[in-house]
Amino acid sequence: MSYLILFSSAFLAATILPFYSEVVLFAMIRAGEPAHWLLLTATVGNTLGAVVNWVLGLYLLHFQHKKWFYFKPAQIERMQVWFQRYGVWSLLLAWAPVVGDPLTLVAGIMRVRLWQFLILVAIGKSVRYIAVIYFSEMSLNWF
Repeated sequence: MSYLILFSSAFLAATILPFYSEVVLFAMIRAGEPAHWLLLTATVGNTLGAVVNWVLGLYLLHFQHKKWFYFKPAQIERMQVWFQRYGVWSLLLAWAPVVGDPLTLVAGIMRVRLWQFLILVAIGKSVRYIAVIYFSEMSLNWF
């Protein structure tokens, strides 16, 4: 059950919803769960959550002429220019706070191939979780 909670929190954290999976991951490390299973669970959940943003990006521009549409045309253009400048490699930063979720959304708008998206996003997110696990385990020795 605890792995389902970790997966769900990682999934939600990768969508445009404000959610944090690091707290759940830290608690599970403190509880003595094996790090490799935690890493796999959190990475898969977080990467699949990012796929939700990618899919939203695929269809987002179909609604840009609606009154309720959130983004202004200038914002979309800036995001596209930024993404074209830095390319698909910028998806390695999909884990980053503030810019990570919009980056995965723009990847959908820019029609990045799903296999490229999955590989780059999974690498970036797994490195972040490796760091969280490492520092969490270090903190166990401090207290």
